[in-house]
Amino acid sequence: MRVSQPRIGRMNPTSPVPQPSQIARTLAQLEHLAPAWFALVMGWCGLSQAWLRATDAFGDTALGLGLVGAIFALFIFVLLCISCVLRLTLHPQAVAADLRHPVRHAFMGTLPLCLMLLAGLGVTLFWNTSRTFDTVLTFVWCVGSVLELAASVWVVARWLNSTDQGGLQWAMFTPVFFIPVIGNVLAPLAGVPLGLETWATAQFGIGLLMWPVLQTMLIVRMTQAGPLPPRMSPTLFITMVPPSIVGLCFLQLDAPVSLAWGTWGIGLFCFALSLTQIHTILAQPFGLPHWAMSFPMAAFTTITLRMSQEAGGSWLQLPATLMLAVTSLLILGLTLNTWRALRHGQLLVPEK
Repeated sequence: MRVSQPRIGRMNPTSPVPQPSQIARTLAQLEHLAPAWFALVMGWCGLSQAWLRATDAFGDTALGLGLVGAIFALFIFVLLCISCVLRLTLHPQAVAADLRHPVRHAFMGTLPLCLMLLAGLGVTLFWNTSRTFDTVLTFVWCVGSVLELAASVWVVARWLNSTDQGGLQWAMFTPVFFIPVIGNVLAPLAGVPLGLETWATAQFGIGLLMWPVLQTMLIVRMTQAGPLPPRMSPTLFITMVPPSIVGLCFLQLDAPVSLAWGTWGIGLFCFALSLTQIHTILAQPFGLPHWAMSFPMAAFTTITLRMSQEAGGSWLQLPATLMLAVTSLLILGLTLNTWRALRHGQLLVPEK
């Protein structure tokens, strides 16, 4: 009888090589989780605030959609915070690289900005429902406000360095650098209802100082170094945010309505200017920079809804409703594309 030899230790050359576990792959991909991912939270916070502003027109439906948007924004924020802690633990060199990067360093202000936005949504939805919750909202907003101011000082101080030490480079200057402005000018939106009007107004003044300076710098950059890279073309929408938020804050601070109309006009001009880049934006493969359109569209939609309620602004009711629909579809589309790109491994990859 012929006895077959044992095959212990032999491996079929055609058998697949064992792959790392899904958890290991996910943890490895966190190296590429740039702080720009907090733009998702900003977009959903902005959309929630826009729907909450539309309650006069759509009643409880708008209130419900605003609540859903706020909950989803909070869910993304918590998920990103956990991921960032893991990233800092597993890939500290990647975090250090973000701090040194000529563009990504500006996104360091998005985390406190999101804290302020989420606290603002909490104030709009739940203020005076619970003393404990009011205290939590006040604490979260204060933490976000102080961190935003610190991030703004750090970012601007970095620009004062020489070029070889990480200073400002004209070719790298994009509307992303408006993030410190946005974080400071939105302070009165939640700060005033919280009873912190003095500090919120002071922080608003800091943003109000920086906005025209950076707007001028952006114009100089585009005349000196040419148009934005096609991949960064969606970031031009960010120029809509400062005038939109400043207008809302003017109304919050009981300033003359004429000032709000003036800033709304600036926002309209920036919106029209941004639309000239739509062809370039659509020609780019989907990526995280596309989220730069989300919060600006939501902010301009919010002030348009607000101005439609002012005397002489009733003509804006239809355009404001159309903008609310477009902004909602835009952010839903960006969310679906983000989920699809994540599933296909197209986002958490090295930057090209």
